[in-house]
Amino acid sequence: MGKRYYCDYCDRSFQDNMHNRKKHLYGVQHHRSKKAWFDNFRDAAAVLYDEQTKKPCRKFLQTGQCVFGNNCRFSHMSERDMENLRMQIEDERRSREDPEHRASPERSIEEWLTRREKKRAALSSGSVLKEEDEEDEDNQPENDIPQHFLTIPDLPPSLRPPPPGGWKVKVRTEWG
Repeated sequence: MGKRYYCDYCDRSFQDNMHNRKKHLYGVQHHRSKKAWFDNFRDAAAVLYDEQTKKPCRKFLQTGQCVFGNNCRFSHMSERDMENLRMQIEDERRSREDPEHRASPERSIEEWLTRREKKRAALSSGSVLKEEDEEDEDNQPENDIPQHFLTIPDLPPSLRPPPPGGWKVKVRTEWG
């Protein structure tokens, strides 16, 4: 059957050869999917700037729908949405400038990964964590993935928390 190429942006696969890959990578659908993916990670200030430079979409304002969706060259944001975005930018700016202003201190990913690695190493070696680490861990749920990591779309399965009832394990019994 040959090798297949899988595009993460478009969530599709096809036979991998130079012609097919070039056709896909230069295609409109791939460019739209790639743009949509990277738009998930845009800064709120950049989004606000882009939306302010666009004219409002008349069709969206009249009906609440637009056939072009995210590909529309006009803005689909209302004045209320713009004001909420401005407030979000202002809050982010204040929290960066004034560390005491932060409502909830977010742990960095490096700190979270080192704690996770320490915990796994301690569990695998059978040793007991330091008392101060245990006290910190008591305040955290067993799946202590910080909430701001869970807002990332398409989080890899290794970083997703297990479902509330735990993972369903199928037990196979072999006869014979």
